[in-house]
Amino acid sequence: MDESGGSGQPRSGTDGSAKPHAGPPAPTTDPTPPDPHDNGTRPTADPTVEATDADAAPQPATDTPASENADSSDTSAPVDASDATEAGATEHPAEAPTPDTAEHTDATRQPGPGHPHTDAGQLQPPADHHRTLAHSGPAPKNPPPQSPQPRGGLLMGRPFGVPVYVAPSWFLVAALITWVFGGQLERVLPELGAARYLVSLFFAVAFYASVLVHELAHTVAALRFKLPVRRIQLQFFGGVSEIEKEAETPGREFVLAFVGPLLSLVLAGVFYLAMQPVEPGTVPGVLLAGLMVSNLIVAAFNLLPGLPLDGGRMLRAVVWKITGKPMSGTIAAAWVGRALAVCVLIGLPLLTQSGALGSSAEDNVGMDTVMDALLAAILAAIIWTGAGNSLRMARLREHLPELRARTLTRRAVPVETDTPLSEALRRANDAGARALVVVDAEGTPLSLVREAAIVGVPEHRRPWVAVSGLAQDLTDGMRVSAELAGEDLLDALRATPATEYLVVEETGEIYGVLSAADVERAFVKAMARPS
Repeated sequence: MDESGGSGQPRSGTDGSAKPHAGPPAPTTDPTPPDPHDNGTRPTADPTVEATDADAAPQPATDTPASENADSSDTSAPVDASDATEAGATEHPAEAPTPDTAEHTDATRQPGPGHPHTDAGQLQPPADHHRTLAHSGPAPKNPPPQSPQPRGGLLMGRPFGVPVYVAPSWFLVAALITWVFGGQLERVLPELGAARYLVSLFFAVAFYASVLVHELAHTVAALRFKLPVRRIQLQFFGGVSEIEKEAETPGREFVLAFVGPLLSLVLAGVFYLAMQPVEPGTVPGVLLAGLMVSNLIVAAFNLLPGLPLDGGRMLRAVVWKITGKPMSGTIAAAWVGRALAVCVLIGLPLLTQSGALGSSAEDNVGMDTVMDALLAAILAAIIWTGAGNSLRMARLREHLPELRARTLTRRAVPVETDTPLSEALRRANDAGARALVVVDAEGTPLSLVREAAIVGVPEHRRPWVAVSGLAQDLTDGMRVSAELAGEDLLDALRATPATEYLVVEETGEIYGVLSAADVERAFVKAMARPS
């Protein structure tokens, strides 16, 4: 049974004298007054950390005052907030910032313009994403179990227990592939007529099935290393595997990145072998040849040594192994990725116009030239953005250990259930505390007095309101260890969304109260500091 106490902790009950708790020292006063018009809700941080097969780095929410609760948490003054008695804060869990998640990107393995998405009111740890073949777009960050997870498209199944979604953008790409490949079939198999578009559609579906196999390779490797995978999404320019945690060693990072291109190479070999007994000028022969070439392109593209591509993650693992510093590996691979983006932007149109990719220079004029330039620009933007997201994600992971429950916890005063609010606030003022814990006669913590509820009680009514009427009952998830830090702390708070948490020592003694708003504020400040 948890018991309040510890040296110097004030006694519970109606006794007027209250000694300071032996918990954390009271923070310095922040002169910023609470906003009486705040309704208690916090803005949602939308870090979608998705990168095409590369790590997409989630971006933290901006440091925006969230609720009266959040604002008052910024002051070191005791819980009494008499200057904001008219504010009607509602009881909503404060939302903590959600870091953008840097992820592994396959084909275009990058956290592209994507960042992991965080549902309102949820603390989200960073997630790693693997993308395939020019993975572009953000990868929404996975919300806590209590919140509905963003679906991200049409659910196709759950291989290995991981949901696979097809994003709406895929249908646009499928239509484009059908149109382009259909035009090629008209030259190779003119006897097909309009049926060539059905064959082209089959090719588009088969190609993305190959991309799915690429992503499943990342997923299986991640599960083998006990890294949770949120989902797989097939989208514009490829697919993405959203892996919630980073590999613990450079060796595992290398394997996790390499298995995707390896599977694409294996598929290319399978399609090549399947071509041997088939007549080249037939529909099966053309389809098998197209799938073989497309898988070779996916493998080759993802092996380029720059984030957010798989090759970039492999380079990161090598530099990490040599230097012993993950951040050094990320910086090196990210800058190589940016150099690759520039090369793709300039080099791809030049290669196409020169005929190096298999077509004559005379054919590459007009609309074809514009399309080549547009494709190059899209791919370059995906790689450049993914590299930047990877850098932000690395900085996030570097600063996460700074989030420690022990240093962010507020000093708390225990009070019994029938204690008037005015008396409880007086004790908190005398003790220099900023939180109230409701205990029974034996000192066992029962509930936490909600800061937002205190603000909503006019000062003249506080002597007649018992603290028990403003308290939220404690659940197991609202008790957190004072030793938690980093991702472990974020995971604990995300599992049980609330505005305040009771922080206890290993012995079960009350250490203080942790506000989700304080964690969010510390998170944003940590992310604002340069690495």
